[in-house]
Amino acid sequence: MTPVEIRARLDELAGRAATCTACRLHERRTQAVFADGSPEADIMFIGEGPGYNEDKEGLPFVGKAGMLLNRLLGEVGLDRSEVYIANVVKCRPPNNRDPRPDEIDACKHFLVDQLRLVDPAVVMTMGNFSTKLLLKTSVGITRTRGQVYPWWGRVVIPTFHPAAALRSGPAMEATIKADLEMAVRTARERLADPDAQAGVPEAPDSYEQLGLFG
Repeated sequence: MTPVEIRARLDELAGRAATCTACRLHERRTQAVFADGSPEADIMFIGEGPGYNEDKEGLPFVGKAGMLLNRLLGEVGLDRSEVYIANVVKCRPPNNRDPRPDEIDACKHFLVDQLRLVDPAVVMTMGNFSTKLLLKTSVGITRTRGQVYPWWGRVVIPTFHPAAALRSGPAMEATIKADLEMAVRTARERLADPDAQAGVPEAPDSYEQLGLFG
């Protein structure tokens, strides 16, 4: 697909998300929060779900956690417009609770299509929820962060959620920055080396085969 076709397909998906009523989360949303950034990004970030500010503005990571993420991206030489940012679910869970299994099941096809269309070299999961979901692990983010995991023709690098750094302070900010530097370095290496994906299985034809969240 050409970049124009990819953007058109993502716009179509965003329109479908905006009117989706497949789970209870639509009942209290102000609007769906589909994504932000470049469909041609080499690095894709995946969070959990929209919060209060995101629900109001219609973009992911626009509150204090988003401002921190923007600053840290700048410190590693990236602009928010150069990456792609999405969440596991597109509507805000009440009181910022974790999304429930049936809500994830109803929404997962959007994220799978985003991954397939953007096709990033590196996926950064932010926080416990998205990391455990994508990697199918019960191991917490403290032990999984800062490592490179081969994942369906690309790699996953988990890091702490920026909101956790707001609570914990400068040490965790520095850790997230180090993980971002690893992601930038890994993306460059993979894009420069055609053999970097050797031994990593190609993405299958459907999200059921992919096994996301299943």
